[in-house]
Amino acid sequence: MKSDSDGKMFGPLKGCQICSSKNLETIISLGHQPVVQQHLTPEKLREPETAFPLNWCRCNACGLVQIDYIIDPKLVFHPEYPYQTGMTKMLVDNFRELASLVIGKYNLSNKDLVIDIGSNDGTLLQGFKAHNIRVLGVEPTKVAHIARKNGIPTVNDFFSEKTAKEILEKYGQAKIITATNMFAHVNNLQSFLHGVSTLLSDGGVFITESQYLMDIVEKLEFDTIYHEHLRFYSVKSLVDLHRRFGFTVVDAERISSSGGSIRVFAMKGKKESSPVIQSLIEAEEKAGLHDRKTFEEFRKRLISVKHKILQLLVDLKNKGNRIVGIGAPARASTILGFFNLDSNLLDYICERKGSLKIGLYTPGTHVPIVDEEKLFQDQPEYAMLLSWHIADGLIKKLKENGFRGKFIVPLPEPKIVG
Repeated sequence: MKSDSDGKMFGPLKGCQICSSKNLETIISLGHQPVVQQHLTPEKLREPETAFPLNWCRCNACGLVQIDYIIDPKLVFHPEYPYQTGMTKMLVDNFRELASLVIGKYNLSNKDLVIDIGSNDGTLLQGFKAHNIRVLGVEPTKVAHIARKNGIPTVNDFFSEKTAKEILEKYGQAKIITATNMFAHVNNLQSFLHGVSTLLSDGGVFITESQYLMDIVEKLEFDTIYHEHLRFYSVKSLVDLHRRFGFTVVDAERISSSGGSIRVFAMKGKKESSPVIQSLIEAEEKAGLHDRKTFEEFRKRLISVKHKILQLLVDLKNKGNRIVGIGAPARASTILGFFNLDSNLLDYICERKGSLKIGLYTPGTHVPIVDEEKLFQDQPEYAMLLSWHIADGLIKKLKENGFRGKFIVPLPEPKIVG
């Protein structure tokens, strides 16, 4: 495994990302996949495209589920990274709720500082700023400039122990540090968590949100597996990880965000934990979340669904139907890549007006991404929901806006909704 000047590790893993055990077992290989947010311009379609191994593995020593190849983060979170949190209503609503919860739970005032790591366009921090609380974002991509235009001061850099010391000198310690939908992305946990410890005030709280392994397994959310997501947390693994770096997980809750996530509250030092923590771990044990057989069954279910969705789409195409995709989130790239869904099966993919992906092509599968207005003009017979985890809301909205075709929901079992 290699490392860059900041100590970020990349390349094939030599051991577990938490306990360093070499006893890793592959659950399923999703083949070689490109970086999910490296969408292609028309000119790039004629150039070579790099793909990397994508294997979902489990550590037989500590139970952490993870991928076994880490891409250089400068390639994954490149300057032109097109993702914007504010484009997803589900996340906007979730972050508003989180800000309100934290402000009330910890009695925040305008003297307190809230830092959001991986702050993207500043959507989460807007909820704190609205209550006159000091905020600071840390974001490595050019989306940081959007946050600044929206009035959110943002450090345009990757977060590390070095970055934390620079922030401390200029802004002081934070009462709240958040890392939502990015804590599983960190490929140098030691530098990252030492940085959090440096910035967090005594009695301060470190809050993370990550897609929850329980939901992934129960709902067959294999599309959450891509190179941004290095680890797939259970509560048990999160408790272990925090303990190793001098933190205590004091509370946690399951939330619906991103198809099912776990929100965790941690503090520096040895603290008393809520009984909720033990209840969640017991529920994981009861569900077999730490058993090998559970993941063997997951693999069998996934292979079965792959065959079913391909058969469904081929049958519909053979009958002359037009099929388009709805939404091009990062998780869509895993669905397209593993199911081999290219422009022979999907005519195009629709994104909401304002998306930075419109006019580009999906990585690996090269399906054109267009403005959603084309859906209502063309009225294709079928629309496949690539953001299937929010299918109910999407179907309702698209019908209200005038789409008259049928919907394909690919997971956890392929179905057609009239």
